Amino acid sequence: MNRLTACFSAALALGSLDAYAASACDEKSAQYTACVAQLYRQPVAQWPAPQVDPDVHWQEMAALPDHAPAPPENPFSEAKAELGKKLFNDPKLSRSGQIACASCHEADMAFADGRRVSFGHDRQSGRRNASSLVMSGYSTHLFWDGRGGSLEQQALHPIVDPVEMAFDIPSLLERLNADATYRQQFAQVFGPGPITPELTGQALATFQRTLVKATRNTAFEQLLRGRPQRMSDEQLYGLHLYRTKARCMNCHFGPALSDEQFHNVGLSYYGRKYEDLGRYEVTRQPQDVGAFRTPSLRLVMKTAPWMHNGLFVNMEGTLAFYNMGMPRPRPTAQQANDPLFPSTSERLKALNLDKDELRALRSFLDTL
Repeated sequence: MNRLTACFSAALALGSLDAYAASACDEKSAQYTACVAQLYRQPVAQWPAPQVDPDVHWQEMAALPDHAPAPPENPFSEAKAELGKKLFNDPKLSRSGQIACASCHEADMAFADGRRVSFGHDRQSGRRNASSLVMSGYSTHLFWDGRGGSLEQQALHPIVDPVEMAFDIPSLLERLNADATYRQQFAQVFGPGPITPELTGQALATFQRTLVKATRNTAFEQLLRGRPQRMSDEQLYGLHLYRTKARCMNCHFGPALSDEQFHNVGLSYYGRKYEDLGRYEVTRQPQDVGAFRTPSLRLVMKTAPWMHNGLFVNMEGTLAFYNMGMPRPRPTAQQANDPLFPSTSERLKALNLDKDELRALRSFLDTL
């Protein structure tokens, strides 16, 4: 038994992993990365606690079930999910009959679409990046600005959006009710009666709650399930940085790796050509100007380009911006007394990660 393994085993026996992390893993040692990696090869309950700001009500990372929790008014069933899948992939839900939900949320791209912004009806460009839907079943405030309500309510928004699918609910219901196959499938799932907006939303939402299965074979999900073999020492060291020096756990935690809060990351372009006021458009509260919902980081490397406007096209550049604390725009002379001029969130601070730490953090993100 080498010295590293012996020291680690002794710490386990004493139940003092935090003390082990602090004392036995010497940052100046050539074995530091391997030492830290050993900590994270243990069950999640034995990992060192993350370093977060005092006011952050964080949750521990956790493995995901086969589907996200369903509300009592829309209990989960496989048949309902299958119906929702069919609707999700059917261009009949758009006015033109050419655009499906899946047109902007592709399965092989973590249910995003790889574009800065999506194309919709008559090739119109959307205003914001199409978010991944993989963790939508865990979101309490859907869309970048949180306007979506429940997943059942959100499911119908793109259908009636004039830039996206440009349809209307009465015409949609007429089209679905005229389809004998849909009438039969809805009756099998919900019982006899006409197809309604509520039932359509319930089916679509139920399918979206199954998308968590896309994460099942990631190295990170396997780690959470007690199988760390697919993660390298560098990737596990990156996980440690994520939870400590890199400050990621202040906003990206829990099973979904999101705090479901709204933060201004300095990219609102306030008063400029690409201005987007974010959450303020929903709440009209000055503190929400330029704030956007924290996205999940599950399958993050499949969802480029990143941010609400699709501005960041590679992860190295993205991490470089976070490493410097993100932009902090200053008001012009004309904006000096503007009560709506936004401030970048204080959660974002200069990290001073060196190139090896940035590489390890990037390597960890690959496992998500």
